[in-house]
Amino acid sequence: MTLVRYNPKRVVSSVDRDFDTVFDSFFKAPVFRSEYNCDFMPRIDIVEEKDSISLQIELPGMKKDEIKVVVEDGALTVSGERKQETRDEDTNYIRVERDHGSFSRSFTLPENIDSERVSAEYKDGLLHITMQKTEKAKPKEIAVEIK
Repeated sequence: MTLVRYNPKRVVSSVDRDFDTVFDSFFKAPVFRSEYNCDFMPRIDIVEEKDSISLQIELPGMKKDEIKVVVEDGALTVSGERKQETRDEDTNYIRVERDHGSFSRSFTLPENIDSERVSAEYKDGLLHITMQKTEKAKPKEIAVEIK
């Protein structure tokens, strides 16, 4: 058995490092930014149906020409930029919570999606993307002869 001399400075030093780590990570964290490091991240619902997969993406206040949808190399990418509204300098804003800036979201497409049959529609601040599934190969039944 080895004897270790108690050193109170070592315990305090360890606790100090732990507190420093917590406070550093808290104060250095970007406020209201996504983990993808974009200026703003739209909310997305993904729904799987029998013949398709659809996405509903919230993009309020954006125009159709500010949104880009690309299907390439087995991935769907939705990107764009929401412009900041011009603000009257005489108005005293107490709080501004509406995000603005560029965004990009990418999704790996399942193998059963037909990349040629993807459609997108933008209406009332919602972007609806529908991706049709391919026909699955039906199981082949083989007759077994009994001899």
